[in-house]
Amino acid sequence: MSRATKIVATLGPASSSPDVLERMIRAGVDVVRLNFSHGKAQDHIDRALLVREVAQRAGREVAIMADLQGPKIRVGKFAEGKVQLENGQPFVLDAQRTELGDIHGVGLDYKELPRDVKPGDTLLLNDGLIVLTVTAVKGEQVHTTVKIGGELSNNKGINKQGGGLTAPALTAKDMDDIKTAMSLQADYVAVSFPKNATDMEMARQLCNVAGEAHRHRPALIAKIERSEAIPVLDAILKASDGIMVARGDLAVEVGNAAVPALQKRMIKMAREMDKVVITATQMMESMIVNPVPTRAEVSDVANAVLDGTDAVMLSAETAAGKYPVETIEQMAAIAIEAEHAEDVSLDADFTNKQFGRIDQSIAMGALFTAHHLGCKAIIALTESGSTALWMSRHKIHVPIYALTAQRLSQRKMALYRNVRPILIPSMTDRDEALKMAERQLVERGVLMPGDTYAITCGEPMGHPGGTNMLKVCEVR
Repeated sequence: MSRATKIVATLGPASSSPDVLERMIRAGVDVVRLNFSHGKAQDHIDRALLVREVAQRAGREVAIMADLQGPKIRVGKFAEGKVQLENGQPFVLDAQRTELGDIHGVGLDYKELPRDVKPGDTLLLNDGLIVLTVTAVKGEQVHTTVKIGGELSNNKGINKQGGGLTAPALTAKDMDDIKTAMSLQADYVAVSFPKNATDMEMARQLCNVAGEAHRHRPALIAKIERSEAIPVLDAILKASDGIMVARGDLAVEVGNAAVPALQKRMIKMAREMDKVVITATQMMESMIVNPVPTRAEVSDVANAVLDGTDAVMLSAETAAGKYPVETIEQMAAIAIEAEHAEDVSLDADFTNKQFGRIDQSIAMGALFTAHHLGCKAIIALTESGSTALWMSRHKIHVPIYALTAQRLSQRKMALYRNVRPILIPSMTDRDEALKMAERQLVERGVLMPGDTYAITCGEPMGHPGGTNMLKVCEVR
């Protein structure tokens, strides 16, 4: 596999059959996303079991990401399923309304809305396609005037321009879903709508407690989709293992025009802080119904790759689209072409940079050496995957093979850019481990006689964080 950028694919009705799922994995899926906004607990458990089974059949290890729903900030249901709102008409959002909605107003799933808004605020419904201006708040009723009308149907989302909705990131449903995610041993848990580091710290505590019975600790991804998260992005990153640039809700809150620059900033920050980053939302949207992407979508995916994202994510394209396998194939091809055009600036990356840890220094030394010697591969013998993560934060056109005896580490590394994780038997003899590592890559056709490669490991072996050796070898 010559592609460095990873692909996250959402499972759904279009991708739940064993045949389609296997074809998707063979086409290049590295991480599957289980969307907990839809389906029951058993549905997710069954899909996770299917993923593990199919991935094994395909000869690849695929990570599983459980994506929590978060707070339901939505309108209620309409008597006829939808209404057509006209510019200038009044419309009431009523937190106490129990009857179905009509052209004059609708109930709310989010009962706190009347306390979160004031006259003059702008509310954006259905991903910003409908715009309402708040004119008055009377008890539990939010009176508005339609600024931009259109069709409004059941359960469409509500955002407040500029942010400010007080809904907690973790709901009672999320807490139950975390228990389900731990029972199926999800490798990543994505937290929706976090406003600050405290939200992520609470999610981690809940995951660790729920995972105790299964001896499982997942990595946490913060989905950046609230405007309040932007000023405290540094703290959220520190409290997380990675972030998702969730461009849908984020664009509604901060405005479409602000998102591209924010995306670049978030990817850069994540890489500098040794965190992973996923770029998501509408990346190949047209392929829900069309067999090829638009030119704009090709550029969008390519630009995320050139920015250095670890992964690009597909949502409805693979969950409900007509061409899930073809979408994966197209995305993989775009990523490979973009990577060919990347500039490698390792020397500049290391200028004036100090490393306080031996294992991190070894990882950086391996990158520098492999780049300047023209090594065919970098091999990291790793327990936790930290060495491979540090290496993956820098662009280098040398593939990184992370060999680990820990299944969880292998699966987590499936998301790391330019890292190919391989499960190996646990070994304590350093020399035997080094021989086995070379043999693994020769058997896979990665290395041939005469090729040079850099290899890192720790001595004594088997201790997380113990990488202290770098060796450059030539295949005999």
